[in-house]
Amino acid sequence: MAAPFFSTPFQPYVYQSPQDAVTPFQILGGEAQIVQIMLKPQEKVIAKPGSMCFMSGSIEMENTYVPENEAGMWQWLFGKSITSIALRNNGPSDGFVGIAAPSLARVLPIDLAMFGGVLLCQPDAFLCSINDVKVNNTVDQRPRNVVTGVEGFLRQKLSGQGLAFILAGGSVVQKNLEVGEVLAVDISCIVALTTSIDVQIKYNGPIRRAVFGGDNLVTAVLTGPGIVFIQSLPFHRFSQRIARAVTSPNMRENPKFFVQIAIFFFLAYVVIVSSLILTDV
Repeated sequence: MAAPFFSTPFQPYVYQSPQDAVTPFQILGGEAQIVQIMLKPQEKVIAKPGSMCFMSGSIEMENTYVPENEAGMWQWLFGKSITSIALRNNGPSDGFVGIAAPSLARVLPIDLAMFGGVLLCQPDAFLCSINDVKVNNTVDQRPRNVVTGVEGFLRQKLSGQGLAFILAGGSVVQKNLEVGEVLAVDISCIVALTTSIDVQIKYNGPIRRAVFGGDNLVTAVLTGPGIVFIQSLPFHRFSQRIARAVTSPNMRENPKFFVQIAIFFFLAYVVIVSSLILTDV
Protein backbone atom coordinates (compact mmCIF):
# COMPACT_ATOMS: atom_id res chain seq x y z
CA MET A 1 0.00 0.00 0.00
CA ALA A 2 1.32 3.41 -0.91
CA ALA A 3 2.16 5.80 1.89
CA PRO A 4 -0.50 8.46 2.61
CA PHE A 5 0.13 11.97 1.36
CA PHE A 6 0.68 13.26 4.90
CA SER A 7 3.44 10.78 5.71
CA THR A 8 6.69 12.19 7.00
CA PRO A 9 10.19 11.27 5.86
CA PHE A 10 11.35 11.22 9.46
CA GLN A 11 12.09 7.72 10.73
CA PRO A 12 12.57 6.53 14.32
CA TYR A 13 15.78 7.91 15.78
CA VAL A 14 17.98 6.96 18.70
CA TYR A 15 19.71 9.68 20.68
CA GLN A 16 22.82 8.80 22.67
CA SER A 17 23.84 11.29 25.34
CA PRO A 18 27.45 12.01 26.34
CA GLN A 19 26.80 9.72 29.33
CA ASP A 20 25.91 6.90 26.88
CA ALA A 21 22.23 7.02 27.82
CA VAL A 22 20.08 5.94 24.85
CA THR A 23 16.70 7.62 24.21
CA PRO A 24 14.58 6.55 21.19
CA PHE A 25 12.23 9.11 19.67
CA GLN A 26 10.11 9.46 16.57
CA ILE A 27 8.69 12.48 14.74
CA LEU A 28 5.15 11.86 13.52
CA GLY A 29 2.90 13.70 11.09
CA GLY A 30 3.37 16.03 8.17
CA GLU A 31 2.82 19.73 8.81
CA ALA A 32 1.69 19.90 12.46
CA GLN A 33 4.11 17.34 13.82
CA ILE A 34 4.40 15.43 17.09
CA VAL A 35 7.58 14.09 18.64
CA GLN A 36 7.10 10.83 20.55
CA ILE A 37 9.84 10.17 23.09
CA MET A 38 10.46 6.87 24.88
CA LEU A 39 11.41 7.25 28.53
CA LYS A 40 13.04 4.70 30.78
CA PRO A 41 12.16 4.63 34.49
CA GLN A 42 13.00 7.97 36.18
CA GLU A 43 13.87 9.66 32.89
CA LYS A 44 12.17 12.96 32.14
CA VAL A 45 11.46 15.47 29.41
CA ILE A 46 11.28 19.24 29.89
CA ALA A 47 8.69 20.89 27.62
CA LYS A 48 6.97 24.23 27.18
CA PRO A 49 3.58 24.60 28.89
CA GLY A 50 0.59 23.33 26.92
CA SER A 51 2.62 21.18 24.53
CA MET A 52 1.82 17.73 25.96
CA CYS A 53 -0.46 15.78 23.60
CA PHE A 54 -0.49 12.24 25.05
CA MET A 55 1.50 10.09 27.45
CA SER A 56 1.53 6.60 28.90
CA GLY A 57 0.02 5.85 32.28
CA SER A 58 3.36 5.76 34.07
CA ILE A 59 4.23 9.36 33.14
CA GLU A 60 3.61 12.06 35.73
CA MET A 61 3.49 15.72 34.78
CA GLU A 62 4.24 18.69 36.98
CA ASN A 63 4.44 22.40 36.33
CA THR A 64 7.81 23.54 37.57
CA TYR A 65 9.90 26.68 37.70
CA VAL A 66 13.37 25.90 36.40
CA PRO A 67 15.85 28.66 37.36
CA GLU A 68 18.33 27.85 34.60
CA ASN A 69 15.53 28.03 32.01
CA GLU A 70 14.20 31.39 33.10
CA ALA A 71 14.24 34.33 30.69
CA GLY A 72 14.18 36.95 33.40
CA MET A 73 12.27 40.20 33.31
CA TRP A 74 12.11 40.40 29.50
CA GLN A 75 10.10 37.18 29.21
CA TRP A 76 7.66 38.28 31.91
CA LEU A 77 7.20 41.77 30.42
CA PHE A 78 6.28 40.37 27.01
CA GLY A 79 3.70 37.97 28.42
CA LYS A 80 5.70 34.77 28.08
CA SER A 81 5.59 31.92 30.54
CA ILE A 82 8.44 31.56 33.00
CA THR A 83 7.58 27.96 33.89
CA SER A 84 8.09 24.61 32.20
CA ILE A 85 6.47 21.21 32.50
CA ALA A 86 8.46 18.18 33.56
CA LEU A 87 7.24 14.79 32.30
CA ARG A 88 8.85 11.99 34.31
CA ASN A 89 8.43 8.24 34.01
CA ASN A 90 7.80 7.04 37.57
CA GLY A 91 6.78 3.54 36.55
CA PRO A 92 8.84 0.32 36.63
CA SER A 93 8.83 -0.08 32.83
CA ASP A 94 9.41 2.08 29.78
CA GLY A 95 6.90 4.78 28.95
CA PHE A 96 6.33 7.34 26.25
CA VAL A 97 5.17 10.91 25.85
CA GLY A 98 3.96 12.83 22.80
CA ILE A 99 4.84 16.53 22.53
CA ALA A 100 2.91 18.43 19.85
CA ALA A 101 3.70 21.58 17.92
CA PRO A 102 1.28 24.38 18.91
CA SER A 103 0.65 25.34 15.27
CA LEU A 104 1.37 24.18 11.71
CA ALA A 105 5.04 23.59 12.34
CA ARG A 106 7.73 21.00 11.86
CA VAL A 107 9.77 19.60 14.73
CA LEU A 108 13.56 19.67 14.32
CA PRO A 109 15.78 17.54 16.57
CA ILE A 110 18.94 19.43 17.51
CA ASP A 111 21.88 17.71 19.22
CA LEU A 112 23.54 20.71 20.85
CA ALA A 113 26.80 18.82 21.25
CA MET A 114 27.16 18.88 17.45
CA PHE A 115 26.73 22.68 17.37
CA GLY A 116 29.32 23.63 19.94
CA GLY A 117 26.84 23.57 22.81
CA VAL A 118 25.08 26.83 21.85
CA LEU A 119 22.38 27.67 19.32
CA LEU A 120 20.51 30.95 18.81
CA CYS A 121 16.85 30.51 17.86
CA GLN A 122 13.81 32.57 17.01
CA PRO A 123 11.51 33.43 19.94
CA ASP A 124 9.31 30.52 21.07
CA ALA A 125 11.26 28.05 18.94
CA PHE A 126 11.93 25.72 21.87
CA LEU A 127 9.46 22.83 22.21
CA CYS A 128 11.07 20.29 24.56
CA SER A 129 14.41 18.83 25.55
CA ILE A 130 16.19 15.79 26.92
CA ASN A 131 19.13 15.89 29.34
CA ASP A 132 21.33 18.97 29.62
CA VAL A 133 19.58 21.84 27.82
CA LYS A 134 19.21 25.39 29.15
CA VAL A 135 16.84 27.92 27.59
CA ASN A 136 17.38 31.66 27.93
CA ASN A 137 15.90 34.63 26.11
CA THR A 138 18.67 37.05 25.24
CA VAL A 139 18.67 40.61 24.00
CA ASP A 140 21.13 41.63 21.30
CA GLN A 141 22.65 44.82 22.65
CA ARG A 142 24.32 45.86 19.39
CA PRO A 143 22.43 48.87 18.00
CA ARG A 144 22.75 47.71 14.40
CA ASN A 145 20.92 44.50 15.27
CA VAL A 146 17.96 46.15 17.02
CA VAL A 147 14.89 45.98 14.78
CA THR A 148 11.28 46.91 15.36
CA GLY A 149 9.06 44.43 17.15
CA VAL A 150 9.73 41.88 19.85
CA GLU A 151 10.68 39.27 17.25
CA GLY A 152 13.58 41.46 16.20
CA PHE A 153 15.58 41.70 19.42
CA LEU A 154 14.28 38.98 21.75
CA ARG A 155 16.01 35.75 20.85
CA GLN A 156 16.08 32.32 22.40
CA LYS A 157 19.41 30.81 23.33
CA LEU A 158 19.78 27.06 23.77
CA SER A 159 22.91 25.85 25.52
CA GLY A 160 24.19 22.56 26.91
CA GLN A 161 25.07 19.13 25.59
CA GLY A 162 21.60 17.57 25.40
CA LEU A 163 18.96 17.09 22.72
CA ALA A 164 16.52 19.92 22.00
CA PHE A 165 13.48 19.96 19.74
CA ILE A 166 12.66 23.27 18.05
CA LEU A 167 9.82 24.42 15.81
CA ALA A 168 9.90 25.74 12.24
CA GLY A 169 7.08 26.68 9.86
CA GLY A 170 6.67 25.35 6.33
CA SER A 171 9.65 23.77 4.62
CA VAL A 172 13.02 23.88 6.35
CA VAL A 173 16.38 24.42 4.67
CA GLN A 174 19.76 23.95 6.35
CA LYS A 175 22.58 26.08 4.97
CA ASN A 176 26.21 25.34 5.85
CA LEU A 177 28.12 28.57 5.33
CA GLU A 178 31.84 28.43 4.62
CA VAL A 179 34.32 30.97 5.92
CA GLY A 180 33.47 34.36 4.42
CA GLU A 181 30.37 33.06 2.61
CA VAL A 182 27.52 35.59 2.67
CA LEU A 183 23.81 34.80 2.70
CA ALA A 184 20.92 37.28 2.88
CA VAL A 185 17.75 35.98 4.57
CA ASP A 186 14.47 37.62 5.53
CA ILE A 187 14.78 38.12 9.26
CA SER A 188 11.51 36.34 10.02
CA CYS A 189 12.61 33.22 8.10
CA ILE A 190 15.58 32.48 10.36
CA VAL A 191 14.79 29.59 12.70
CA ALA A 192 18.18 29.07 14.30
CA LEU A 193 21.86 29.70 13.69
CA THR A 194 25.19 29.01 15.33
CA THR A 195 27.04 31.70 17.25
CA SER A 196 29.96 31.65 14.81
CA ILE A 197 27.86 33.42 12.16
CA ASP A 198 28.16 37.21 11.98
CA VAL A 199 24.76 38.89 11.64
CA GLN A 200 24.20 42.31 10.09
CA ILE A 201 20.72 43.84 9.84
CA LYS A 202 19.83 45.58 6.58
CA TYR A 203 16.78 47.79 5.98
CA ASN A 204 15.43 47.56 2.44
CA GLY A 205 14.00 51.07 2.33
CA PRO A 206 13.31 53.89 4.78
CA ILE A 207 13.29 52.89 8.44
CA ARG A 208 9.84 54.46 8.86
CA ARG A 209 8.44 51.78 6.54
CA ALA A 210 9.87 49.08 8.79
CA VAL A 211 8.35 50.76 11.84
CA PHE A 212 4.85 50.67 10.35
CA GLY A 213 5.23 47.14 8.96
CA GLY A 214 5.79 45.59 5.58
CA ASP A 215 7.04 42.48 3.83
CA ASN A 216 10.74 41.79 3.29
CA LEU A 217 11.70 45.23 4.61
CA VAL A 218 14.31 43.85 7.02
CA THR A 219 16.86 41.24 5.98
CA ALA A 220 19.72 39.65 7.86
CA VAL A 221 23.06 39.44 6.10
CA LEU A 222 24.82 36.34 7.43
CA THR A 223 28.54 35.78 7.06
CA GLY A 224 30.03 32.34 7.69
CA PRO A 225 31.35 30.09 8.96
CA GLY A 226 28.39 28.40 10.58
CA ILE A 227 25.03 26.70 10.11
CA VAL A 228 21.64 28.37 9.71
CA PHE A 229 18.17 26.83 9.58
CA ILE A 230 15.67 28.67 7.36
CA GLN A 231 11.86 28.30 7.36
CA SER A 232 9.61 29.09 4.42
CA LEU A 233 6.50 30.04 6.40
CA PRO A 234 7.07 31.96 9.66
CA PHE A 235 4.11 31.79 12.01
CA HIS A 236 3.49 35.54 12.12
CA ARG A 237 3.43 35.67 8.31
CA PHE A 238 0.95 32.79 8.24
CA SER A 239 -1.27 34.46 10.84
CA GLN A 240 -1.18 37.76 8.93
CA ARG A 241 -2.40 36.05 5.77
CA ILE A 242 -5.31 34.52 7.68
CA ALA A 243 -6.17 37.86 9.32
CA ARG A 244 -6.19 39.64 5.97
CA ALA A 245 -8.37 36.98 4.36
CA VAL A 246 -10.87 37.15 7.21
CA THR A 247 -11.13 40.91 7.80
CA SER A 248 -10.63 42.47 4.36
CA PRO A 249 -13.63 40.86 2.57
CA ASN A 250 -15.90 41.75 5.48
CA MET A 251 -14.91 45.40 5.27
CA ARG A 252 -15.51 45.51 1.52
CA GLU A 253 -18.86 43.71 1.68
CA ASN A 254 -20.15 45.66 4.68
CA PRO A 255 -20.57 49.36 3.73
CA LYS A 256 -22.01 50.06 7.18
CA PHE A 257 -18.71 49.13 8.85
CA PHE A 258 -17.27 52.65 8.93
CA VAL A 259 -20.66 54.10 9.95
CA GLN A 260 -20.75 51.72 12.90
CA ILE A 261 -17.22 52.74 13.89
CA ALA A 262 -18.18 56.43 13.73
CA ILE A 263 -21.25 55.85 15.88
CA PHE A 264 -19.16 53.96 18.42
CA PHE A 265 -16.64 56.78 18.80
CA PHE A 266 -19.46 59.36 18.99
CA LEU A 267 -21.18 57.48 21.80
CA ALA A 268 -17.88 57.08 23.62
CA TYR A 269 -17.31 60.83 23.31
CA VAL A 270 -20.78 61.56 24.71
CA VAL A 271 -20.20 59.26 27.69
CA ILE A 272 -16.83 60.84 28.51
CA VAL A 273 -18.16 64.42 28.25
CA SER A 274 -21.18 63.56 30.35
CA SER A 275 -19.05 62.04 33.07
CA LEU A 276 -16.85 65.16 33.18
CA ILE A 277 -19.89 67.46 33.45
CA LEU A 278 -21.43 65.40 36.24
CA THR A 279 -18.12 65.36 38.09
CA ASP A 280 -17.89 69.19 37.97
CA VAL A 281 -21.45 69.52 39.23
